[in-house]
Amino acid sequence: MTAESTLVKHRPVIESRNDFPILSTRMNGRDLVFLDSAASTQKPQMVIDSLRKYYSEQNANVHRGVYALSQTATHLFEQSRLKVKDFIGATSEREIVFVRGATEGINLVAQSFGRKYFKPGGEIILSQLEHHSNIVPWQMIAEEKGLAIKVIPINEKGELRMDVFEKMLSEKVQMVAVNHISNALGTINPVKKITEMAHRYHIPVLIDGAQATSHCAVDVQDIDADFYVFSGHKMFGPTGIGVLWGKEKWLDAMPPWQGGGEMIQTVTFEKTTYNELPFKFEAGTPNIAGSIALGAAIDYIGQFDMTEIHAHEQALLEYCTDKLSEIKGVKFYGTAAQKASVVSFLVEGTHPYDLGVILDKMGIAVRTGHHCTQPLMDYLGIPGTVRASMAMYNHMEDIDRLAEAVTKARLMLC
Repeated sequence: MTAESTLVKHRPVIESRNDFPILSTRMNGRDLVFLDSAASTQKPQMVIDSLRKYYSEQNANVHRGVYALSQTATHLFEQSRLKVKDFIGATSEREIVFVRGATEGINLVAQSFGRKYFKPGGEIILSQLEHHSNIVPWQMIAEEKGLAIKVIPINEKGELRMDVFEKMLSEKVQMVAVNHISNALGTINPVKKITEMAHRYHIPVLIDGAQATSHCAVDVQDIDADFYVFSGHKMFGPTGIGVLWGKEKWLDAMPPWQGGGEMIQTVTFEKTTYNELPFKFEAGTPNIAGSIALGAAIDYIGQFDMTEIHAHEQALLEYCTDKLSEIKGVKFYGTAAQKASVVSFLVEGTHPYDLGVILDKMGIAVRTGHHCTQPLMDYLGIPGTVRASMAMYNHMEDIDRLAEAVTKARLMLC
């Protein structure tokens, strides 16, 4: 067998659109143009089939039954954990904790790690770009434990001020929590550099990767953060399932966050001993179907070259920026040098909600509002933006439809 014959043959990214049934449907009488993937991606047929097959042929609880159906479900569930491990470059499946989504993963770390290790008078560093999910859990534990929240500012392009961040670091800081990619502006943050700088002071780092896993290759060993969280529904998987990855040394030391079945070894009314990793953080019956379908989503992404996905999305980003730039009154928010396929903009003389409603009538789905980043919008001095966020299944024709619709909507509103 030659070296060439062992190479993985990836499918062309341009083919991916045909795998998503919803993209061949219509919205308000028009062919659907879906440009809200930063909120939630659409699902390929193989993920949908995975959910259907589980509930129609494989449904049973996991880790508890000696009968064949339960053993099959358990095998599929744990196979998905192994797929996640390989997908993000973790060293062990013990480091992979299934949660409901990135939000729950952040809350788990804030409550379990924070209650054990945070000390009064300390600081937590966040960034100006954070989603509410990576702000509120830290505020809650900071109030409980007596810590202060510090915020890394951004420059006019929407990039983190790394010079300021360096000055913020000290022995007082007990956690740094930042996103990998901004959902509102598309900024790709230098998470490896952030981690390296924080670790000079032995500060643990959590990365919110919700926007990253469908757009770029993620290697948690290379990033070297202490925790990394992401959601299945933003990477072509189902809702209600996500992953907390954590370094085993931390997960071993952290107490359980929730109590119940599965996370125990023995229970008496006098004392409970907890299960081993990762099960001590997975109380109750898990989202079995969602976990298996997340594995199917990883299999789906694996059919394509992630480098080609990134290149395709960057071409869409450039084309979208150029087309919208031709429209009078368009102002962009977030022009970072390193940016994912997110275009946030306003049209002078219009409200983003009004523009979004008109685009909807033309069959175009975009997000309007503050995108769960109210502190960022306050910082920018705006109520919100219109956000077009693209995924691998979008084509240039989608951008043409968007630009045409924005042009028409502007004439109607101004």
